[in-house]
Amino acid sequence: MNLVSNDPSWLVVTLNRFHSYIAVASFTAVVYDWALTFGREVELVWRQHWSLTTILYLTVRYAGIPYVVMFMLGSLPSVPLTGIVSNTMFIALNCMHVVVAAMLGVIMITRLHAMYQGSRKMLIFLIVILLVLTIAGGVTTAIGIKRNSEDAVSGIYQCTYKYDRDGRLLMSITWILRIVWEVLVMCLVVWIVIKHFRQLRPSSQAAIIGDCFVVLMKTHAVYFASFVAGSWLALGYFFSTVSDSTSMGHNGALNIFSVMQMFVLGPRLILNIRGYHAKLLAEYETRTRIPPPNISHEPSTSGHVTV
Repeated sequence: MNLVSNDPSWLVVTLNRFHSYIAVASFTAVVYDWALTFGREVELVWRQHWSLTTILYLTVRYAGIPYVVMFMLGSLPSVPLTGIVSNTMFIALNCMHVVVAAMLGVIMITRLHAMYQGSRKMLIFLIVILLVLTIAGGVTTAIGIKRNSEDAVSGIYQCTYKYDRDGRLLMSITWILRIVWEVLVMCLVVWIVIKHFRQLRPSSQAAIIGDCFVVLMKTHAVYFASFVAGSWLALGYFFSTVSDSTSMGHNGALNIFSVMQMFVLGPRLILNIRGYHAKLLAEYETRTRIPPPNISHEPSTSGHVTV
């Protein structure tokens, strides 16, 4: 015979166990993806000429491991943490989230700068927009952290965090600012891809450039789709008026999508295009004597199309 308890504390314990499962799943996903792509990383990143995108890739990729470790340690009921340690980890996770989001924005700027053939106006426009949105998001996140209240769960060594009404509003503003940036970037990507396909004339070089734009579009589409799902869950969580169990479910799924977008799909934005570029160069070296077109994964100030 099954026993059903109406004690609210049992619901809290169950929800926090679910949250710990999410944390372990996030840790597993990041470490597994790192192990899966490490061979390509050595070949396409470590052994190549170092540049801004190299630094961005390594920083985002290897920031993910301490992020998911702290997230997991702060979520496991079996790991005893003092209030000071738990609060410090909470602040560190939120700060890392803001910094990594800004670095992903810089990665997007380098891609768009290349796709728009090194346009200085586009570069300045994107830098100004990202700077304004990052500063605004950082300020709202800092205020939201200060308003956060810490509630110790009775009977387990774990701290959970709940936002009051104003705190949820501030954190939702942070997500809305990110949505503005990602939607803007996606629109610019779609526009330049359509424009290039309409202007390209049939030729071997045009076909290669077109294929490169297709690779860029595919990688960005997957990244953007993950962000859309995470944003929907984030806004649903911060504006939630439903039960605690449903709200915790939204928060758990949000953590998964956020970790995957930042530390799995984010680094792949660089790794996949570098892999395509390396494959393209190898094919030209083995099949033809014609020098490959001026296609690179780095922005260029020349008049050639670079991606």
